[in-house]
Amino acid sequence: MTHELKNIFREYSKLHEKGLNTVLATVVALDGSSYRRPGVRMLICENGQMVGAVSGGCVEKEVLFQAASVFKTGKSKIMTYDGRFRLGCEGILYILIEPFHPKQELLECFERALKERNSFKICSYFQKEYGEHGNIGSFFVFDKEQIALNPKLSKENNNVIYEQELKPCYKIAIVGGEHDAVKLSKIALEMGWEVSVSVVPAEGKTVADFPGIDELWNVEPIDLPIEKIDGQTALILMTHSYVKDLKYLNAVKDCNPMYFGLLGPSKRREKLFNEYIELYPDDNFDFFDKIHGPAGLNIGAEAPEEIAIAILSEILAVVRRQEPMMLKNKKKGIHN
Repeated sequence: MTHELKNIFREYSKLHEKGLNTVLATVVALDGSSYRRPGVRMLICENGQMVGAVSGGCVEKEVLFQAASVFKTGKSKIMTYDGRFRLGCEGILYILIEPFHPKQELLECFERALKERNSFKICSYFQKEYGEHGNIGSFFVFDKEQIALNPKLSKENNNVIYEQELKPCYKIAIVGGEHDAVKLSKIALEMGWEVSVSVVPAEGKTVADFPGIDELWNVEPIDLPIEKIDGQTALILMTHSYVKDLKYLNAVKDCNPMYFGLLGPSKRREKLFNEYIELYPDDNFDFFDKIHGPAGLNIGAEAPEEIAIAILSEILAVVRRQEPMMLKNKKKGIHN
């Protein structure tokens, strides 16, 4: 959800420059089931523009309508949306709507957290009852620094609290610059992930070859910036070069990404591992067990775009500790 909040802050800056007021809507509680769960947010501008979503599109018009009073009075409120009668979702949403005009201090702390890939918290005080209430709203907590969206919001608060920890944005480090790497980077960007691509200088690639990516690492394998591959980063080795893959394996052996994928069939993987052992007999080979190779779920993928979807689907399954299956065969709820 961090990437959604990042988009909200980015759009807020553009709207603020135009002199437009904005409010923030946050799902802070849910009774039953719904399309999305607590912690999702949406920015509403006084001109009717909306950034983000709190549902699949069915609740947003009501949020826009309810936000009108917040623009008028400047007071935060709680709205409820009963999907049992309108949508068949069998849930009641409690949505906090509050003025959104963060101070410079908050903007700087947020940008620093994104850049340094640090986690932070948002604490939202509310009441599970429709209407305006005193002392409701949100605090952002960066390390030990606590900053309120509304300066009048008191830290001494007896209201209900929804607390959410937001980790660094998911990131994918793609090692390789062929056509399929371009497709993988494009779909990952659409998902809101940060994307870094690594190629060797001899390939002659530039950032323009991978539209929208955050970084291009134009270095030899030995100079790969492994310090940028953290526990919120998925690493995909897809150079299509056996010799390069051997060098990159040695370069990333001490990394601890959230997912490590290797493109290519299982026979190639075993041959690669065996030759690696011969080249580096004194290494610890435990990192082989972390590698998902061939990378991706078995969905019959053939085209580069389909392969990218298969890889990204496996990453999500691994990171969220899910056993891939058809939802129609799942006995419990979707989010269980």
